[in-house]
Amino acid sequence: MPSAQHLRAHIEANLAKRIPSALTPLPRLVFPVALTGIPELDALLNGGLPVGAISEIVGPECSGRTSLALTFVAAMTQAGKVCAWVDVSDTLHPESAAALGVDLSRLLWIRCGAVAPNRKSWSRLEQGLRVSDLLLQGGGFSCIVLDLGSLSAEYALRVPLATWFRFRAAAERLQSNVVLLTQHGCSRNSAGLVLRLEALRLEALRLDPGSELSQHSTIFTGLQHRAELTRQRSNVLPLRKPPQNVQAAQWQAKTVWAGRR
Repeated sequence: MPSAQHLRAHIEANLAKRIPSALTPLPRLVFPVALTGIPELDALLNGGLPVGAISEIVGPECSGRTSLALTFVAAMTQAGKVCAWVDVSDTLHPESAAALGVDLSRLLWIRCGAVAPNRKSWSRLEQGLRVSDLLLQGGGFSCIVLDLGSLSAEYALRVPLATWFRFRAAAERLQSNVVLLTQHGCSRNSAGLVLRLEALRLEALRLDPGSELSQHSTIFTGLQHRAELTRQRSNVLPLRKPPQNVQAAQWQAKTVWAGRR
């Protein structure tokens, strides 16, 4: 009786013209990645944020989501790439972005709440989604950040699932990074990566009584952040589901006056 290896070779030889390597598994493919600019996160994510996918960064205020996104955009613009920031609530500070290294000449800033600050949240959200859709249709942007961080779950969860599917398909087609900033996860299965952020502790410097700022006992110098990886999708699903271990990383975001990493 011929061995299994012999039968396999015989079948592949007969099907070679129609189906090359019929019984040989295809190599496992993964998304290409782009460095975030934070070594601890890049190590956790095996290289960075996935290119051609939606990366959702979830966390409350001061959790580090905007700082992470700006650090990523800084790395992209310094590499000569063009990015867009869709600011639903008009909360981005260009001075802070520039201090983190963002090349503002390569960043398109769309301020959804600038013309009419008193517009309802849903109206600004609709504008942000329409603008993001147009940017993805037009192409030319290596990274598009959609900042919904100021919106409550009431509004974020009302976005139709078809919208995120359309954004995911466009990101795959253009091989662009779509970074979604939220307080509550809303992209569901459309996201190729989901990170949940939290602030661990405040970092402060205790001053010498003889210093020029002796009237202040301490100066705020940064925050310690923690990111937990809750979803990371590859292009090919494994035959056997691996055990789900909690994966997390910590890093410190320093203020400009304390020196950046």
